[in-house]
Amino acid sequence: MNDNPLAAVDVIARISAVPTILDVVCKVTGMRFAAVARVTVDQWIACGVQDNLAFDLAPGGELKVETTICNEIRDHRQPVIIDNVAEDPRYAAHHTPQIYGLQSYISVPILLDDGSFFGTLCAIDTVPRTLNTPEIAGMFTLFAKLIAFHLDAHERIEHERQGSELREQFIAVLGHDLRNPLASLDAGTRMLLRTMTDERGKSVLGLMQNSISRMSGLIDNVLDFARGRLGGGIPIEQADAVPLRPVLEQVIAELRIANPDRVIETHLTDTPVRCDQERIGQLLSNLLANALTHGNSGSPIKVRSAAVRDRFELSVSNGGEPIDDAVVKDLFKPFVRASDTANAPGLGLGLYIASEIARSHKGKLRVTSSPDETCFTFSMPLQ
Repeated sequence: MNDNPLAAVDVIARISAVPTILDVVCKVTGMRFAAVARVTVDQWIACGVQDNLAFDLAPGGELKVETTICNEIRDHRQPVIIDNVAEDPRYAAHHTPQIYGLQSYISVPILLDDGSFFGTLCAIDTVPRTLNTPEIAGMFTLFAKLIAFHLDAHERIEHERQGSELREQFIAVLGHDLRNPLASLDAGTRMLLRTMTDERGKSVLGLMQNSISRMSGLIDNVLDFARGRLGGGIPIEQADAVPLRPVLEQVIAELRIANPDRVIETHLTDTPVRCDQERIGQLLSNLLANALTHGNSGSPIKVRSAAVRDRFELSVSNGGEPIDDAVVKDLFKPFVRASDTANAPGLGLGLYIASEIARSHKGKLRVTSSPDETCFTFSMPLQ
């Protein structure tokens, strides 16, 4: 709970059950003043109040904590119930009833899930009342637990909200701080290419642009990793059902240009699919990049998409060494590679991000691997 006692006034005000609880307490016991109090070492603050006694204490009002019995309850954490102060051997001469003119009093501790003491649910009156019964004691205890339940729920929601804001800020700052320098490099190399006449210089600038493009892909993967692990999943924007083939063909064309010595065979369906086209394109790009990196360079890579009953399937297969069974079980975890290829590019995030995109589409990504072929298959509902 927030260390600022005044914040508790606002929290209690948000619990819609508190006014009802205080009203029931007064009606059942006959007590004319009831309150939920935040009690700390230094302060006693009324957070919720029902006052039919003209006690003149509203929410946010304070009593000197050392003048209250609640201060003692904070230490021993046990209920205190007094039917008639004048006849009570322990409290007849106690300073609290004398200061406030009390003759009847009941207060039970409000204890949170972590064992911490929030304060009390209490009621007072200037005339004696019959309070020390199992029914009334049980009612107060139950109401105190109900208030504690709401306080704990508020605390959890507040932590989640703050955590969500922190995650969003982290992702935004990460994207900004990584992309801006890269954008400057990209703009600079493009400007130099327009004025460069030396073929050797053009070649060097071309290599630099390839490196920038690869770095941009790495940044995309890092940001998606942050969103997936910190933000509760990779966000998608599902559009109406549209053919995915043009998007898939564009991804394949780009990777063919970047890898002119590799053969990529395709067999793609025109079946409309309701999905986030850019994310599915990213999924294919990651699967193709994985096949280009780890597959046999002498074997063609095969990309297929099809409508199978009520599901859309997209697969990427390649020849090469089979993936070890011990690796397969962890393959879609971050920073895991399909093989130990020396100097393999990337961070080992591509398959993890592809699997997160599949999950965001309520689909699955699975892999089969044999000495003949390794095949990654994405499957999702058509609608």
